[in-house]
Amino acid sequence: MPPSQFTPFLPPDRPNPGRPGFALPDFDENPFLVIWEATRACALACKHCRAEAHPLPDPAQLDAKACELLIDQVAEAAPSLFVITGGDPMCRPDLLHLIRTASGRGLRVCLSPSATPRLMRTDFETLRGAGVAGMSLSLDGPDRASHDAFRGVPGTWDRSMEILRRAKQADIPVQINTTIDAGNIGKFTAFSELMGELQPSTWSIFLLVPMGRATRSQLPDARDVETFFENLAVLSDSVPFRIKTTDGQHFRRVLLQRSSHQKARSALLSPTTNAGRGFAFISHTGEIFPSGFLPISAGNIRKNRLLDVYRSHVLFKTLRKSAALKGKCGRCEFNDVCGGSRARAYAMSRDMMAADPLCAYQPN
Repeated sequence: MPPSQFTPFLPPDRPNPGRPGFALPDFDENPFLVIWEATRACALACKHCRAEAHPLPDPAQLDAKACELLIDQVAEAAPSLFVITGGDPMCRPDLLHLIRTASGRGLRVCLSPSATPRLMRTDFETLRGAGVAGMSLSLDGPDRASHDAFRGVPGTWDRSMEILRRAKQADIPVQINTTIDAGNIGKFTAFSELMGELQPSTWSIFLLVPMGRATRSQLPDARDVETFFENLAVLSDSVPFRIKTTDGQHFRRVLLQRSSHQKARSALLSPTTNAGRGFAFISHTGEIFPSGFLPISAGNIRKNRLLDVYRSHVLFKTLRKSAALKGKCGRCEFNDVCGGSRARAYAMSRDMMAADPLCAYQPN
């Protein structure tokens, strides 16, 4: 199994881990992925929403001039991917301009919108023409009733199916994001059958972090997570699409434990992205975080240079040190290829270097 779980939206002609001659970027120097929360406005009311989105935009969100500054700084950081998210980025009237600007600066722009009537009114060919290289779409239930309940608005499932069709028709690769919590972790078979029907470019599993609207009561049991990841690893051997995880870094450990292919094992032994390690998040007001789920600010793009913060701030440098991990993550023989969710550790203990509570593995 090639370790494609951290390469969303990479097209066939782009360098890809597991291929001969591929060299991972130096995560101490440049982020692999930068995500920008362009707004917190959104028409949905998802029960797990990190941003606690509201119908109207925050008056303090970045204005046009600050957005240009942000794009300049992201271009300087030269990530492999620049994802515009929210809230719902479609709520920004200048979104097409921002996409064109970022694409014109050489950035590979991906969009993470919400399945709302606003997106249904959007011309997908226009999005692709502006420079959208990929899009993510959330499906958090394997059927209409469970997904709409999760998203808090009836009709979201039907819109998602139509959006997926339109995106494929416009030749925009679609990554399907699925949030896994205590309520749906037992639906692996139904989810896998759905993905087999939909055939996304990537299926991305987000293992819940209790922040924003998400609560600790929504967390699944660590043993159930282990079973889910074992099933996911088996599935990854037989499907044509990529499978990746977000804040489920121990999926790499599961893959590595069962992999007998030397090329796959060699690539999997490379460090993965994690909060502050190959990853940076910029909020709607310009705050620079190691992750959208790890709300400790290291600066603001209005006053600080993104690349300086990423390379030199003590927060980011600490997160890149496997030796700084604590508890069983610190003792684990897989800590450099996994590292556990730093965001979930912080959410549960207020110690970002503590052990990930949703990993059931006991180190040797």
